[in-house]
Amino acid sequence: MAKMTFSLDDETANTLRRTATRLRKPQSAVVREAIAHYAAREDMLSDAERERILKVIAYMKTLPPSGPHSEAKREIEEIRRSRRASGLHREKRLREAMRRAARR
Repeated sequence: MAKMTFSLDDETANTLRRTATRLRKPQSAVVREAIAHYAAREDMLSDAERERILKVIAYMKTLPPSGPHSEAKREIEEIRRSRRASGLHREKRLREAMRRAARR
């Protein structure tokens, strides 16, 4: 395990002490858990990022279509067909997978 030295402001240090006491855990364990929780959320968007993306989407909605309506309609129908087909065979695939798992 690596040893580290860092500084915390008084309010953060007091919060760490209170939390560690309440949880009956060492302060280092509380810090490790806090870092793990923070790291697990790192791929989530911040409010500013979410707002920026929503603005881009709103702008894109105002742009005229890039191709003919018939092409878009055809592509949507193709997607719907493929989704329906995968749904129709889902139960069959599940039964086959269960049979294979039972044989092992």
